[in-house]
This record gives sequence, structure tokens and C-alpha cells, in this order.
Amino acid sequence: MTSSSLTKSALQDIIQWDIENWSRCLPFWEKHIDHSQPKKVLALGEREGGISLYFALNGHDVICSDYNPLPESTVHLHQKYKVADRVSYQALDMKAINLLDESVDIVVFKSVLGALSNTEDQEKALKEIHRVLKKDGIFLFAENLEGSKLHKYLRNKFVKWGKRWRYIKTREMLDWGDAFADKKTETHGVVGLFGRSENQRRKFAGLDRFLTPITPQNWRYILFGAMKK
Repeated sequence: MTSSSLTKSALQDIIQWDIENWSRCLPFWEKHIDHSQPKKVLALGEREGGISLYFALNGHDVICSDYNPLPESTVHLHQKYKVADRVSYQALDMKAINLLDESVDIVVFKSVLGALSNTEDQEKALKEIHRVLKKDGIFLFAENLEGSKLHKYLRNKFVKWGKRWRYIKTREMLDWGDAFADKKTETHGVVGLFGRSENQRRKFAGLDRFLTPITPQNWRYILFGAMKK
């Protein structure tokens, strides 16, 4: 079940917030993965379980993980879509992943890295992801970028975690992933996150379809990536 065949409600359950802009990660990832054969997937930072749901719907075996034990609502989400038999649940620290070397085919996360709050831990996480991936395995991500001066100001002023979340730069992510053999990235979004409701964010995302191609990359706030080991 690729992104083009998902229902509106399924897409909402997978992406959850700023859906129009962040859901662009799915067709980007689909250029770099093969859903025809089941793979072992490690999904990090999955408190709500949305990205795990996407991979389970596509027939993969998923380790749905978060730093803290996952709430029952995450399990209920997967049960709702009848994919709970493809999902296991673990509390994992992405800076020290409790899995064997070269033990998974895909590692994936969405909007997680900034929670580590400092460059040292963010770099550790990338090294751990590289370690647990099999040879030719794929690391997929969608992460918050630092963005423009306006993004920085509004996040500090209005986002309750804005001061402790460390927003990254594209160049940093590429440098931290230096051990990967191949790296592809794409940026998107300028005004979508300014919406105060999902309806407003959807309308602003319509503007972003036009603004993204004509604005500097350092004005954009989402980074999509695929790195092959």
C-alpha cells in the first residue's frame, strides 16, 4: 500500500501533523525502497506509531520503538488496521540501540533527531543507525530543519519545546551520515508549519507547493532523506 493508495484517514494516522507537507516523505522514500519483499524495519521515536503503521501496511516486520515504553494507544492503532501481528514494541535509546550489528534492513524515523538536543548525541544516533543496518540497508528519515530566521524566532516564542529541540541543518545530516555509501536528500516547506490548526496548515501547504521551488533551501523546514549503507 504505497502513499498514492492510502486513504485520507490512514494518511492522517501515519503522518499525524502538518500532514500535507510531511506526507511528501512517503513518495520520496518509495523511490529508494522495495515493498515487494518483506523486510525487517526499525522505526525510531514512534510514540504514536504512525510510521510503523505505514511499513506494516506494506507487509514488513516492524520494531516500533521509542525512548519510553509505548502507550496502549499505539498498539490500538495497529490493531485498528489489522497489522499488529507484524509489529513488535521496544523501548530503545537511539544513541545506544540495543540490537545486534547488521540486524535490520531499514531504519526510519520522522521528526525525532531534534529531541536529542545536542550535536554530539545526534551524531551518535547516526552512527548507531549505520551499525544496526545490514549491508545495502536503507536509512530513511524526515526531520525538522533549522529554517529561516523567522522560523527560529516563532519556534522560540510559541513552541513550548522550541528552545530545547535542536533543529538541524542539511549539511550536518550529510556529514553525520558520512559512513553511508549513498545519500539522497530533498527539502520542502516554508509556511506550512505556521498554521495554528491542521486546516490552516493544509492551506499553507498549498502555498508551499509554489514557494518551495522559488525560495532558498535554508528557508525550508523539512528534510527528507534516504541513505544506503
